[in-house]
Amino acid sequence: MKAPPTLLQLAGQSLLRNEALAISVLETLPMQLFPPLFMAAFSGRHTKIMKSMVQAWPFPCLPLGALVKTQELEILQVALDGVDMLLGQQVRSRRWKLQVMDLWSVHQNFWNMLSEAMAGGWATQAKSRNLVVDVPPRTGVKQPFRLIVDLNLDLCDMNEFQTYLFEWVQQRKSSIQLCCRKMKIWELSTYSSRVWSIHRVMSLLEPDWMEEVEMNCPLTLYTLALLAHYLGQMRNLRKLQIFVLACISPEQNDQFVATFASQLGKLSCLEELSMSMAYFLHSHLHQVLRCLKTPLESLSITYCQLAESDLKHLTQCQSINQLRHLSLRGVPLTYVHPELLQVLLEKVTETLKTLDLKDCEIRDPQLTAILPALSHCSQLSRINLFGNSISMSVLKDLLHHTARLSQLIQELYPAPLESYERLAAVGTWRFTQDCAELMDILRASRKPKMVLLRILMKPGDLETLQVTLGGIGMLLVNPRGV
Repeated sequence: MKAPPTLLQLAGQSLLRNEALAISVLETLPMQLFPPLFMAAFSGRHTKIMKSMVQAWPFPCLPLGALVKTQELEILQVALDGVDMLLGQQVRSRRWKLQVMDLWSVHQNFWNMLSEAMAGGWATQAKSRNLVVDVPPRTGVKQPFRLIVDLNLDLCDMNEFQTYLFEWVQQRKSSIQLCCRKMKIWELSTYSSRVWSIHRVMSLLEPDWMEEVEMNCPLTLYTLALLAHYLGQMRNLRKLQIFVLACISPEQNDQFVATFASQLGKLSCLEELSMSMAYFLHSHLHQVLRCLKTPLESLSITYCQLAESDLKHLTQCQSINQLRHLSLRGVPLTYVHPELLQVLLEKVTETLKTLDLKDCEIRDPQLTAILPALSHCSQLSRINLFGNSISMSVLKDLLHHTARLSQLIQELYPAPLESYERLAAVGTWRFTQDCAELMDILRASRKPKMVLLRILMKPGDLETLQVTLGGIGMLLVNPRGV
């Protein structure tokens, strides 16, 4: 049975039926009524009431993003119109406290929790539940109004919500701060006055607020240099992910590495560093590593060539001693001295949780070298060795060495080399025998959670192999390229 409405809800419903009355009583409206009334006005699209409530909001922060499931342009326009009217007031309301509008999409139950906190006392409940954004105390200097937002951008095709927000902020740059915690960019725009470029976006943002930056699109030399320029200003950055696809001359490479490393050295809070297809790192990784100021939790260097000297410098880097996540996916390691991989893994045995060595062209000597260190990675939960050339005997050794790793929940291994020869000679049943033998080794020592063995076949062979292996239930067979 549905609970009857509370007195607060009834009062809010009554006010919404009389728009003029609702707006006129905001100055004397109890604080407890503001959250539920704003929620009701939002649901009913009472835009005039919403706009007036923004001006009279009696708390430091208005968490609007928690109400808006999608980026609704109409709601943004109403809210920003309210901010405009608020900032334009010569004589402000005695109750005026709003300093921050949070457009960040947090959990949708936020407002219900906020209403409960209001009913039970703001000071004792709201803060204990982390329902408010910390706002710096007022000083003698007038504080700018802050908009907080997470950005997920395609700069070649920005949506109306983002375009309106950027243009609104740009016109009011002297009185508004646009603060972004997390920014992901999926596509860069061409350099055009009619399109928002990365430079225009970055120039609007307050760099001290940036915590995560992910560039999921190829960067040219120009954008690399531009990003490095802003990077050093992001003093609270915790996560940096870049995807580089830039062919540059050796002279340009040396200049960029020096610039990039110097800016990276200003990041005293960096915990996660990911660089994909970063060809500029070849024989220069030491310049980047020595600039790191703090221990990293996650390091990902993928799909690029590294010199053996780079791996040697990596093993000597103090910032990786507490790594939880390490990925060298797509970095060829065939001709790297096996001892370097062993030393690298020995440095992180106490902390490492995930290890990704997919498509590293690892062969038996490299894998054999790291097995003793791997057996001591007691925290390891995920390992990926897909795409490497490993024999049946070494795979057996691998499973024996990981027998005591009780935290493993995902194990991705390549099919043994012998399976390919036998598939060509006598059919898929020999491959299933190899897989079953490997699984028996695992089950004899521990209870595996998810174990996948992958063999690359022609697409036409996929259906037959899936049917053949279906009874095992812990094997994955993919066609080439999948």
